[in-house]
Amino acid sequence: MPNTSAHPLRDALAKFWAPVPWLLEASVVLELVLHKYYEAAIIAGLLVFNAALAYFQEGRAQATLAALKSRLALNASVERDGVWKTIPSAELVCGDLVKLSLGDVVAADVHLISGSVELDQSMLTGESLPVDAGPGADTFAGALVRRGEATAVVAVTGARTKFGRTAELVRTAHVVSTQQKAVLKIVRNLAIFNGVLILAMGAYAYVHAMPWSEMVPLLLTSVLAAIPVALPATFTLAAALGARALAKQGVLPTRLSAVDEAASIDLLCSDKTGTLTRNELSVTSVRPLPGSDEAHILGLAALASSEGGDDPVDAAIRAAAAHKPAQELPKLTAFVPFDPAKKTSEAAATDEKNNPVRIIKGAFIAVAALTAPSSAAAAIAEELEKQGFRVLAVAAGPPEAIQIAGLIALSDPPRTDSISLISELHTLGVRTVMVTGDAPVTAAIVAHAVGLNGSVCPPGKLLDNIKPEDFAVFAGILPEGKYDLVKAFQKGGHTVGMCGDGANDAPALRQAQIGIAVSTATDVAKSAAGVVLTEAGLGGIVAAVKEGRITFQRILTYTLNSIMKKIVQVLLLAVGLVMTGHAVLTPMLMILLMITGDFLTMSLATDRVRPSKMPNSWNIGRITAAGVIFGACFLAFSTAILAVGKFQLHLGVAALQTLSAVSIVFGSTATTFVVRGRQDLWGLRPSRTLVLTSAAGVLIIPAMAVYGIAMAPLPVGLIACEFAAAIVFGAILDVIKFPVFMRLGIS
Repeated sequence: MPNTSAHPLRDALAKFWAPVPWLLEASVVLELVLHKYYEAAIIAGLLVFNAALAYFQEGRAQATLAALKSRLALNASVERDGVWKTIPSAELVCGDLVKLSLGDVVAADVHLISGSVELDQSMLTGESLPVDAGPGADTFAGALVRRGEATAVVAVTGARTKFGRTAELVRTAHVVSTQQKAVLKIVRNLAIFNGVLILAMGAYAYVHAMPWSEMVPLLLTSVLAAIPVALPATFTLAAALGARALAKQGVLPTRLSAVDEAASIDLLCSDKTGTLTRNELSVTSVRPLPGSDEAHILGLAALASSEGGDDPVDAAIRAAAAHKPAQELPKLTAFVPFDPAKKTSEAAATDEKNNPVRIIKGAFIAVAALTAPSSAAAAIAEELEKQGFRVLAVAAGPPEAIQIAGLIALSDPPRTDSISLISELHTLGVRTVMVTGDAPVTAAIVAHAVGLNGSVCPPGKLLDNIKPEDFAVFAGILPEGKYDLVKAFQKGGHTVGMCGDGANDAPALRQAQIGIAVSTATDVAKSAAGVVLTEAGLGGIVAAVKEGRITFQRILTYTLNSIMKKIVQVLLLAVGLVMTGHAVLTPMLMILLMITGDFLTMSLATDRVRPSKMPNSWNIGRITAAGVIFGACFLAFSTAILAVGKFQLHLGVAALQTLSAVSIVFGSTATTFVVRGRQDLWGLRPSRTLVLTSAAGVLIIPAMAVYGIAMAPLPVGLIACEFAAAIVFGAILDVIKFPVFMRLGIS
């Protein structure tokens, strides 16, 4: 099993290998070629800042394969050369004779040939109840022997076992996050649009015989203007802040992309055992036969149950008996533990007259064979078994004439919060289906109890075009089936969340856009998941969805701003080139605009927002369309300022460059506050961080313009007029945004 952990240095260097870093690196090279060492150093600093933020904030998922490998690194008792010896399970070969004893973890897929054992296969199948296995039965690697002893022949070893295939599925499971797709599409669209525009400007400048000393800085400025330099870092920062907020609510994301994915999920595939249920057996129903009552039946069953130990059946019965104590029970004299071969346990006792009493508790068929026939008991047992319960019979009486006194039904009860969880997810637009390895009848009962009232998918091979709307319950599903089901739903266009707790859920947890491991999950499940719930209950799923949608809205606002600015800045250079015959921004001004416009507005990652009521999606086409429309308005504002400076005030080229830079700063601040809310401008108070960084952005470049630092100076009065014009522009844009957002369906 290969080690997939990346070397820290390689992981750090990977942050410099992506579309946005490529453009920044090219800009650094161009600045060095032009001997602009100061500008090159600033751009390099921005590049390193971007990479460092991504590296330190992202974190990495835990070692899933290492957990699986340690789970498989077991010892086995095997017969070699007529001698029983203990060897590492990795040395087992097909045909070996192995012994399965109490507490052992089965080290390979085996075929039982003698003896009888009770097996806990929940790690693989999700089945909460132990199963009995005798000669002729098959069991699988990862199963735990709860009772008995048996010998078996090894059938399959290593990665070819069902558990090994689970490990392989986890290794190969992968889905590209919607966040990654969004960043790549945005950068691609901007690169195509601005690339064509930059080539057109280069051609225009060449045709009009612009000197190379002006043309090269123009093209460099255009390249810098086109780079959404802080976009990836803002995605990372917003997700990191969302992850911190979730951690306070008992939800730990193992990878930051899971925070964004939580906003988009429209389908939750939930495991049953330990997820919708408590993963503990309890007495559901007691059915006494005539002449007895519930308390007496529970009391007799408790006498025939072991005290202490790990037996979940006996623990459930003793707990139920303690809550409903019976009077005048026989006095226990001897106890015979459960025998997997007989499927019964016994107690010897004496009644108040010191007469011997024999008590037997066990599987109905086994107990019925030892007692007088009872049609009433058989009918009750059949009724309870059809409802998916585990049925035990309790018989008592004189040793030579015992009779069935009653029956006890056991089940794994639903969590108390499961109904409210599913209901709240429904109001958030997230459909929930149950996906479990348990039996269909049992799964259907639990599903009905938690509010999943749809039909149960028939057992067998899943259809290729299966849809979550077709069924509410998918039962009898093994790890490969869960994994395939998640992929089928994703193929159907759904963003899938998978909730589970066992190693059997790990491949599906890894494949889903967001895998959710509950608090009682195994290490394997937790390391495969994108989110781990650290507190009991499933309220963390709702919290993840809500916080994810808050994070999404913050990122969406920054993305809209980034698209607007990058389109406007390059278009303004093109308009200014035609209008003045010169570049209306310099490389240094562009670097300053990157710092104030791109990095300071990263504070949008802290802003107060309204989460959407329905699942979000990165519809890049609509988001780009909104950015283009708002960008056109922004361009009109900046072009009007430039035209006034050129044709009315008759400013020189250097002053026009300062005027353009200040107009971009003021216009950018106005658009930031307008588009941060999809409703009215002042409907939601901005965060303090956003107010402070916006104030800094508004003050830095205008102050430099007043004092002529790194640019030509401008009168204070002219800058004040630009600021007033920006306020009017913001008010107009606030009116325009309503029909734009409504028409494009952006909420």
